[in-house]
Amino acid sequence: MKVLVVSQYFWPETFRVNDIVSELTARGHEVSVLTGRPNYPEGAVQPDFLAHPEHYGSYAGAEVLRLPLRPRGKGSLQLLLNYWSFVFWGCLLGPWKLRGRHFDAIFVFETSPITSALPAILLKWIKRAPLSMWVLDLWPDTLKAVGMVKSERALRLVGALCTFIYRQCDLILGQSQAFVEPIRRWAGSTDKFRYFPAWSEEVFDNASAHVDIAPELLDHQGKFNILFAGNIGDAQDFPSILRAADLTRDHTDIHWLIVGDGRAAAQVREEIQRLGLSSTVFMLGRHPVERMPSFFAGASALLVSLKSDPIFSMTIPGKVQSYLAAGKPLLAMLDGEGARVIEASGAGHVASAGDARALANQALALANLPLERQLAMGQSGRSYCEAQFNRASLMTQLERWLASSSA
Repeated sequence: MKVLVVSQYFWPETFRVNDIVSELTARGHEVSVLTGRPNYPEGAVQPDFLAHPEHYGSYAGAEVLRLPLRPRGKGSLQLLLNYWSFVFWGCLLGPWKLRGRHFDAIFVFETSPITSALPAILLKWIKRAPLSMWVLDLWPDTLKAVGMVKSERALRLVGALCTFIYRQCDLILGQSQAFVEPIRRWAGSTDKFRYFPAWSEEVFDNASAHVDIAPELLDHQGKFNILFAGNIGDAQDFPSILRAADLTRDHTDIHWLIVGDGRAAAQVREEIQRLGLSSTVFMLGRHPVERMPSFFAGASALLVSLKSDPIFSMTIPGKVQSYLAAGKPLLAMLDGEGARVIEASGAGHVASAGDARALANQALALANLPLERQLAMGQSGRSYCEAQFNRASLMTQLERWLASSSA
């Protein structure tokens, strides 16, 4: 097949769309990627790309076509301009960059914003190719949940846009079974919906092998290290995490380690200082995904959290699969699908979303478990991940769907 992948985010940014592209090319398909200049999560175009853009024109055998989108910046206005610049340049330059080419299938990687599908829809019309979209972020519900859009009128307009986009798709993939009803609400039907969960990144394939502990964690050896890895944003509810850390401050053997960056990082850093938690809560900065196994190796438990909101209860955070594959116990503060997966796996302890006291109690309970029990929980998580979120099996299913849509 000749497959066009449209994604606002792509390598060297670390998203699972990278795995989809590399897997499809490895299976002999001809893949082209229409994307933007890498600027996530820093908000500025990555310096190495600016210095050597010619180094970023191919990935795993796929051709990568870059659009000159506006960087995310730091404020809401800059983010909005970033979203719409991808639409503008994608619709203006996308058809030109892809002129004369035929595609058997067009695939959209849809984490926020859903507007990134608009250039793909235009290309669907021009190329007369079937359009598939993997929905990882439900608009407009997510915009309301994180407070990005408060106006009901604006939310209805975004909903109308979602209806248009969904109805242009020949296949809609959802990362959670709970996405069925919200997508039906806007699409009018779920006939085109298929469940397609995420998987653990390739770097965790050999998680059971010995990995040296990251040097950044050497000062924390001998402690019960609860490690959060990933985006530091509003959805992750760091105020509740820090309240839980405050409740366990007298247990100085428990360290809360935060690996990552995001729009709320500065606020979290300030709150740690305000609460006087600098001796038990540590921000270790952002590091490449390739280094995560070394950070996970030094963790006693891996932390995942989402705000208390109906839309987040429908979501399985992408880090859950990677945490499970790492073979470490999980500590969670979330509801719904994410909580269900962790409880079904037997891999960890779960507190309700927003319940800081319950999270603190679960952290203490996990820390007090015998080491043998902790290791068994980690192994249980790894086995569940292999059975439910196997990357090779999921990619085979995706390959079949794309092929059948183009038949």
